[in-house]
Amino acid sequence: MPIYDYRCIACNNTSELLIRGNTTPTCPACGSQQMEKLVSAPAAPGKSADIIAKARKQAAKEGHLSNY
Repeated sequence: MPIYDYRCIACNNTSELLIRGNTTPTCPACGSQQMEKLVSAPAAPGKSADIIAKARKQAAKEGHLSNY
């Protein structure tokens, strides 16, 4: 189930909502179902995989196990 950004037309509240299929979203602030789907910017891939790989490599050099 994807997460979408919605703006409520009634109260102008913006929310990220997890919506299933053809379910009509409801505003968490006012309860209105007059929601407008917004264009969401894609998230850039994180760098945590590189950090973990470097930490494991350093741990191997030092001769101990790493649980990173």
